Amino acid sequence: MSQTLQERLKDYLAQLPPRSQAMLMRAFEGALERGEDTAVATFVLEALRKIVRGSDDAQPRSDDPARLLFRPLEPFLVDGSMPTRPGQIRRSSLVPIWQWLLRDGAPEHASAFEAMLASGEGGKGPHLEIAVRKLQLATAEAIVKIAGPAAGGDKQRALSRVGQPSVVEDLMSVGAVLQAREALDGLNGRLPGYLRAFGDSQMEQVLAGLNVPSLQTPMLLPFALSLVIQRLSAPWQIIRLAIRMAASDDEIRVAAIPLGVAVTIALHDLSGRAAGLRADIRRGHFANVAENLKALHDGVRGLRTELDLRTESTWGRQLTSIRAEISNALQSEIDSVPGRVRRILRQRPDKDIVAGARIDTADVDEVVALIDFVAVCRTYASELAINEVTLRTYSDLQQYVEQATEALVQSLRGSDVRARAYRQMQVAAAIKFCEALFGRDYASLMSRAAENALTGERKSASRAG
Repeated sequence: MSQTLQERLKDYLAQLPPRSQAMLMRAFEGALERGEDTAVATFVLEALRKIVRGSDDAQPRSDDPARLLFRPLEPFLVDGSMPTRPGQIRRSSLVPIWQWLLRDGAPEHASAFEAMLASGEGGKGPHLEIAVRKLQLATAEAIVKIAGPAAGGDKQRALSRVGQPSVVEDLMSVGAVLQAREALDGLNGRLPGYLRAFGDSQMEQVLAGLNVPSLQTPMLLPFALSLVIQRLSAPWQIIRLAIRMAASDDEIRVAAIPLGVAVTIALHDLSGRAAGLRADIRRGHFANVAENLKALHDGVRGLRTELDLRTESTWGRQLTSIRAEISNALQSEIDSVPGRVRRILRQRPDKDIVAGARIDTADVDEVVALIDFVAVCRTYASELAINEVTLRTYSDLQQYVEQATEALVQSLRGSDVRARAYRQMQVAAAIKFCEALFGRDYASLMSRAAENALTGERKSASRAG
């Protein structure tokens, strides 16, 4: 979709009434859940959410009962229907759960809440908040009744009425977060706004905030840790809480305590970032590659150095798999760069260059981005298992581009008039590659050499004339 069409679509979505925006969001969330038109659904959902969040301060959407009910879940929601880690809930599960509440779960409470909002009786102050909390507790109670350990009757049949297996998987988490809203809000208020460093003093402060009995359950602890991880400048450092509580870096001792789930969370998040990196590379989007590579490098190194992982253990195999996934994604792209550089800089005989031949500037810019990509990979190569291929490729690029640039500059002195324009485009591309590989000073030097070569050729042609 062109930039103009994107802007027109965003303008159209922004002009829709709030109810229409909410209906569209639910429709596209359902499409994502079913795997239909995921690219379009993801784009429209992202645009709608930005519009809705952007207008929240000016005009709160107090007429959407589902949004008010599920507001405490917002820090834990993830888009898509992919497997979630502990402490996450799929955004697409909320619509089916709300529909189940209206239909079977707590129809009296949900319908009464809708009616109150429609009539305007609830207002926007304490009365509304009391009504919201009452519905949240009723929802949690209904979920425990149908999905809890003591659920009676035909449990599977009752759960199937809620929604797809992924929705059922999120059901108990939704109920637990709604039930423990006050405890999670309290933790959120006690945590520092941003944790650039996560040393002893910061860990003590976080552990004191986590020391609430209701947050120590296997169901709620991952959500509490999710609030912490959102404050960390380096999310992988969440494992330090588990290591500190276990008083050991041995993975067996760490896995034996409740906070051991922090390692599972860190590994899942690293895996998700690796998948995002692979997707960006496949689409040719290199803007965020450096940031993602640094985060992956630091995370892999942190887990390997701060935790004594056994290669045959579950955590050890997960980390090995993540490193292999990163290595495979990077290596295939790194291997393609020298070939693309050679296709642009290959010096063909004048007779093989047709009149009007051109080099696509977009292709040149993409190759420059790829050269920068290889340079970034070289910085983080050791931890990501791409050391050999990265160093070899970067060295080959430097050697080839240096030789090819010098040869192309010399070719300007005696090239056919018909081929000279194409040679100049090749030289311009080579100078861009030189800047990426050797720096601006060397690129400026080669640029002056090219200008001198052209000037000398013009003088020779003038004397010959």
